[in-house]
Amino acid sequence: MLDIVRFAVDPRLASLLGDSYRSTEQAIKELVDNAWDADAEEVSITLPTEMSSEPIIIVDDGCGMTAEELKTEYLKVARDRRMVKGILTVAKKRKVRGRRGVGKFSGLMVADQMDVTTKARGQMSAITLQRSVLAGTTSDFEAVDIPFATSTCEKEDHGTTITLTALNRRLAHPNPEKLRRILILDYGRETDFRIVVNGVVATFHDIPGEAIEVEKPLPQVGDVRLSFTIANDKQAVRSPGIVVKVHGKPIGKPRFFGLDEREDVPQHLLKKLYGEVHADGLADDLTADWGAVVENSTAYHAVCEYVHDVVKEQLGTSFKKEFRNLEARIKQRLERRLSALPENRRAYAHKQIESILKRFYQEDEEKLQAIISVLLDGLERDEYWEVLQAVHRAENATVQHLAQAIVSFGLTEIVLISKQAKYRLEVLDSLDKLAARADALEKEMHEVIASNLWILGAEHSLLSSNKTNKTIIESYTDKEYAGDRASKRPDLLLLTPLRGSHLLIEFKRPNKQIDRDDDNQAQKYRDDLGDKFNPMNIWVIGKSVDKSLRVNPGTRAEYFSYSDLLSRARSELEWLLKTLAQETRRVML
Repeated sequence: MLDIVRFAVDPRLASLLGDSYRSTEQAIKELVDNAWDADAEEVSITLPTEMSSEPIIIVDDGCGMTAEELKTEYLKVARDRRMVKGILTVAKKRKVRGRRGVGKFSGLMVADQMDVTTKARGQMSAITLQRSVLAGTTSDFEAVDIPFATSTCEKEDHGTTITLTALNRRLAHPNPEKLRRILILDYGRETDFRIVVNGVVATFHDIPGEAIEVEKPLPQVGDVRLSFTIANDKQAVRSPGIVVKVHGKPIGKPRFFGLDEREDVPQHLLKKLYGEVHADGLADDLTADWGAVVENSTAYHAVCEYVHDVVKEQLGTSFKKEFRNLEARIKQRLERRLSALPENRRAYAHKQIESILKRFYQEDEEKLQAIISVLLDGLERDEYWEVLQAVHRAENATVQHLAQAIVSFGLTEIVLISKQAKYRLEVLDSLDKLAARADALEKEMHEVIASNLWILGAEHSLLSSNKTNKTIIESYTDKEYAGDRASKRPDLLLLTPLRGSHLLIEFKRPNKQIDRDDDNQAQKYRDDLGDKFNPMNIWVIGKSVDKSLRVNPGTRAEYFSYSDLLSRARSELEWLLKTLAQETRRVML
């Protein structure tokens, strides 16, 4: 039966149809997302050979659509299905991927014609969409006639087939390897969703990067096979980590086997880690539902230790390789500026560039180059050097010339200090925003403040560069907090500040009120360290302070909210900027 149907238009149509896709592979992924939402277990994609006029065919075994569903739901443009049917699919309770109701038309980026054939509950329905027809439609989109055919089929038949013909000649044909890579990043962890591209099943081996596969027999476990990849592009994988598999069945969620708790492991690389460890010998150490491994299993601990060591070594190798490549790219782009520097400054520049890359390694490459460009600006202009040369030349000149040269040196100092103060105000603004976030962690606040000790007050700012203090603290705390206590050490310990006593700081979550338990924990740390570092004050920093601590504080203890701490630091910087402005006017006069 042949009929004519029309689109039902949502008011958001005009803006949503303006969206585009970065590549043909991304456009096809949108159609796979629709198959996921239809509870499909397998999607088969056939791509054309190069320079051919063959179609692209996407077949799924999902629930399909009846004629009525095709008319009222599929052809409802910009319809958010989650608003009608909820955020989970009907049969498999999957989290719905489609959101905007226009992804179904992504095939029209790739081809001029898209044929949709779908089967459900004894009905087979088909429509044909043409980009050239739709492209000529604006506000009267709902007036477009769409060929629509229906017929009967077997009741048990279900699924949808999308055929894309008359492919866009301005675009290269989709690449099967790239398509599998994109799809596996999103769907690689799914156990009931199989994707086949040109007859090849998408697996984590499609992720670009060096694939590692090792096998070793372990006591009490037997043969253990570990396979993983560390993606070599910037995009993080979905659900990163290593999955434990027993007789092919995944046990629990992906995990990092303690690598995420180590400071010497590049954490950004963990987001690119993707793999699995097959250990059939753990079958007797699983819970009854095979949902987890019994925690105190000695066999499981042996597997964890093995995976930890192998992956840690590879992460270190990958980091060194990435770092060398990044350093080479940056220096190559700045080669002309570096070669123009005097030899002594060039050696200094290379050393400082390496330091900057290590500190800001995870930043965008353009940001890294901007930071390094500022460094080179200073080395090229060398205001300090020019002013010092002027002072030297003026030593044998008149007193007036000497005074003017010294004034110039003072103005240079003022400018540089002012720039630093303004930068620090920006740091405080960013930290304020971080502290206001509900999901902010104490670790994040700790890392920022430990790297910017001036936030704690001017008397602490010099300690960040005191290598002797750092060595003493690390050697003592490593000894004092070893073994089971390794993760229970104090957050920050500052030795011999200018006020004449040591300072122990405990950071709490920005949404955590400081209470008596927090005070007791800090006092315990001081008791542990008191025989080595004495006298010692305590600071505990959190969202707010319990009233009981205000009335009856602990011994030599102070409590601060993050807002109080940042407000005090901001007041110091604003005072400094005001004073520098006054000094500038005085010198100029």
